[in-house]
Amino acid sequence: MIGTSLLPEIRELIEQRNFSALQRIFNDWLPVDLAELISDLPENEQAILFRLLPKNLATETFEYLDFDSQQNLLKALTKKHVTHILNSMSADDRTALLEELPGTVVQELLKLLSFKEFKIAKTLLAYAEGSVGRLMSPDYLSVKKDWDINQVLDYIRTYGHESETLNVIYVVDDNGKLKGELLARALLLSPPDKKVSEIIAEEKIITLTASQDQADALEAFKRYDSIALPVVDSNGYLIGVVTVDDMLDVAEEEETEDIQKFGGIEALEDPYIDLPIPQLIKKRAVWLVILFIGEMLTASAMAYFEDEMARAIVLATFIPLIISSGGNSGSQAASLIIRSLSLGEITISDWWKVMRRELASGLALGFILGTIGAFRVILWSMAFNKYSTQTLYIAATIGISLVGIVMFGTLTGSMLPLLLKRLGLDPAVSSAPFVATLVDVTGIVIYFSVASLILGGILL
Repeated sequence: MIGTSLLPEIRELIEQRNFSALQRIFNDWLPVDLAELISDLPENEQAILFRLLPKNLATETFEYLDFDSQQNLLKALTKKHVTHILNSMSADDRTALLEELPGTVVQELLKLLSFKEFKIAKTLLAYAEGSVGRLMSPDYLSVKKDWDINQVLDYIRTYGHESETLNVIYVVDDNGKLKGELLARALLLSPPDKKVSEIIAEEKIITLTASQDQADALEAFKRYDSIALPVVDSNGYLIGVVTVDDMLDVAEEEETEDIQKFGGIEALEDPYIDLPIPQLIKKRAVWLVILFIGEMLTASAMAYFEDEMARAIVLATFIPLIISSGGNSGSQAASLIIRSLSLGEITISDWWKVMRRELASGLALGFILGTIGAFRVILWSMAFNKYSTQTLYIAATIGISLVGIVMFGTLTGSMLPLLLKRLGLDPAVSSAPFVATLVDVTGIVIYFSVASLILGGILL
């Protein structure tokens, strides 16, 4: 938040063209703070400030900028400046930038890369969007098993500045096939004459493949508590590395997408504030139309019981109470199950355990709400002389209906995400509004069916 607090002062210095003062201010700033400051400036001032940064700091800062600011700077900076940035960026960050740009722009930018960086960029962009290949970096350290610690340290001093991570060094054979991992801790605590083969991690190496989905890679990082994982091809040859900072971005995207879907919205590819209004409407309209059609079924169900409502208007007053309770219980269950699936706490094979738990929970919750609902009917009857001789029958109708509806809501909310997962769909699609709409329709049917059984011949 450093940049935001100093923004008025910075803008004043820019207007005064006091560049020497600006450079002194930025001497001790971190790239992430500079990126925040630049993003907060108007587009016409971003390039002015960016040009003041030393080359290495400029590249690091550029990698932290949001896409819109990066795109703006690519247009505003000189060809020489853009060339330096693209060639000095880390491969994975450059890939993330290029995959967001139009194809024609990407082709022009690729021409600015050196032969080595061009080959790397083309290789990474050839992998499918959303795959590990788009995230991995070819900048890693690999050593041989027969090296001693002194040789490894000399190698790190020479090439370590280019590596994505120094926490893990990979051990390969003469052909580049992955054979083990050398942890930084083991390296630093070992005698200089000790061989790599004597200290490499003995446990099975956890690897990723370039074609693997990023969500699967995220699960691997969580499961094995890793800070970096090697990427191998189908024959086990080391081709790259993915680090935990890349996974943090994937985790944020996955969580954002799930939250949006659970709210009954198609996933947004761009930040909300940057999305054009027509696209925002399109993303929201699809699910609203589906839910609206679902609510039409609720209206149809109510119309089917129109005669019952006409003969006992008191039943209509409890409809909001009845259907909201079912929707709320269903949304609760769906939230719990979707999150548990996301965290790997349950799998599809646990469906019977989940059903038993939700049957018990639904029965208990329905009984609690049913008791409160029945008590409310009796209390109002005593206080305001409502319902007269039919009080107990109405109270029983409300109480029993709530038990049935809440049980159905919890079962629907818990089983629907598992069913979608089984069909290969995203469980988050079973959003809270969708579950609530589904339970609304059934809730009306349950409510009036119970009413017909209990109040038949009395009010109906």
